[in-house]
Amino acid sequence: MPGISQRIAYAFRCLVAIIVRGQIPLDIVQAMVNSPPDNPPIQPPAPAPPATAAAKMADRLTDANDRAVQLLALLQRDGRLIDFCAEDIANYSDAQIGAAVRELHQNCRQVLERYVKLEPILDSAEGQPVTVQAGFDAATIKVIGNVAGRPPLRGLLRHRGWRVARLQLPPLPEGAGRSIVAPAEVEIE
Repeated sequence: MPGISQRIAYAFRCLVAIIVRGQIPLDIVQAMVNSPPDNPPIQPPAPAPPATAAAKMADRLTDANDRAVQLLALLQRDGRLIDFCAEDIANYSDAQIGAAVRELHQNCRQVLERYVKLEPILDSAEGQPVTVQAGFDAATIKVIGNVAGRPPLRGLLRHRGWRVARLQLPPLPEGAGRSIVAPAEVEIE
């Protein structure tokens, strides 16, 4: 199981990837399931969109990328999340890290409460028995452990999962500022 800092990095990458592409990065899925990286799941190729739809799709991808940057900017502005993740914390004591994380957690949580409504994928309590039915969506439920046989599968819920129920970000700025997560600050003396 990855350490806490790796899990935080995975969670952050998953958040951005789900907002931008609507799916969890394959390398994270493989790392969490401990499957060999040379055996990715086979997915049929998506049909090519018509030429007129290609421009609309490019606009949507650009908008999705801009929205991902915007969410990072909000987490940086209000919670200093990027500063924390970019900082080498190896030389800090656990007490120092704990104090920093408490404030970071509170501020980032406020950003999520304001702009992103999350809901659990499964409503059961963690540690309780659940049944995974046949035809489940593998992007929604990850089956881990000693998996044998076909669904329905019975196991213990280790994590309820999260899905975005509502995303209400402020309007995007005009111009080149859409790629800025945090502006540089220069104090004039």
